[in-house]
Amino acid sequence: APCSKWDIREKVWEHLEASGLAEFPRPVRGRIPNFKGSLQACGSLGELDAFSRAREVKVDPDKPLEGARLAALQARKTLLVPTPRLRTGLFNRIVPPPGATKEILRRCATSQGVRDYSVPVGLDGKAQVDLVVVGSVAVSEKGWRIGKGEGYADMEYAMMVSMGAVQEDTPVVTIVHDCQVLDIAEELVDDHDLTVDYILTPTRTIQTHCKRPKPQGIMWHKARNSEMLGKIPILKTLRWREKQAGKDVTLQDEHPALANTNRAAVSNKKVMAANTQPLSAPASTPVGQPHVENDPENPRLEGSDTVTTVYVGNLPGSLRVSQLKSALRELQVVPAGLSWQGAQHRAFLHYRDQGAAHRAVSSLQGLSLGGNALRAELAKSQRSKG
Repeated sequence: APCSKWDIREKVWEHLEASGLAEFPRPVRGRIPNFKGSLQACGSLGELDAFSRAREVKVDPDKPLEGARLAALQARKTLLVPTPRLRTGLFNRIVPPPGATKEILRRCATSQGVRDYSVPVGLDGKAQVDLVVVGSVAVSEKGWRIGKGEGYADMEYAMMVSMGAVQEDTPVVTIVHDCQVLDIAEELVDDHDLTVDYILTPTRTIQTHCKRPKPQGIMWHKARNSEMLGKIPILKTLRWREKQAGKDVTLQDEHPALANTNRAAVSNKKVMAANTQPLSAPASTPVGQPHVENDPENPRLEGSDTVTTVYVGNLPGSLRVSQLKSALRELQVVPAGLSWQGAQHRAFLHYRDQGAAHRAVSSLQGLSLGGNALRAELAKSQRSKG
């Protein structure tokens, strides 16, 4: 029987540390490991025809790929870097300042530079990625890849497929130390696992000629996705969009054939009861009048001293408040109160928890409702507080 993915990960991490090949950040266990010779391996990227032809390159934020990010910037490519763990969105586009020196470009390629010189790219960012560069813990010459076990690289690729940012023939490159190139049994490779077309090491460039299809989008029925929905706000937005497009977005724990339907139904009733309670507003409230009888940006919610308010704009004139409430429930960002100003094409959402407010901004920004792409941001009074 083949050893497990975790056995392989542990073997690689232990070898890199024991052999003195591990580089900062240490220890490498639990990470996409940085290694001695990573800059040399990244330097081979420029020799690939796929890199020369690419205009837009997506490179993961891991430390060993710093040289790949620098190569893309020096070659004047559009560089996209996923936000770490997709917490605040999908991509950052790195925009060096005009006339950037080599030193500034090197800074832009670091994790701090990604934060300092980036512009967020959401689901409507019209990204067209020509080359994908990912980190790996282990990889085989056949193109089978093992990451650090959290599934973010696979999820990022699936999300890019869903938003039309990559095509079936978009090449995928990984950059590793020679000792990370191992035999991996195909039985360990799942349908959602990303495979690679090129492997760059300090001594070799390997073309895998991998024929296994890459993920064709997000596999909502996989158990891990229900867990990830809680971690990745933008994933909720994407699920909402695919549901509106008629796709089956049933999660494993919602699927009657895969879960205890009675338990799921009871749980769902509790959630719906909790969700509808704070949003209840008189159906007869005139359009254009707020549902909260105070300043929409500085509401006074009963039993709460601290409220974070989210502004939602560009609402279509035909949108009903019930439709917005439905979207908020689907995205799991139900506010404690809602001020509806349909005639002004806007609404204010009031949250007792600041984290929930930020998740709402991430989930709603760019969401298409009634043909309009929504604007979502913290209300001015919140932004002035920092």
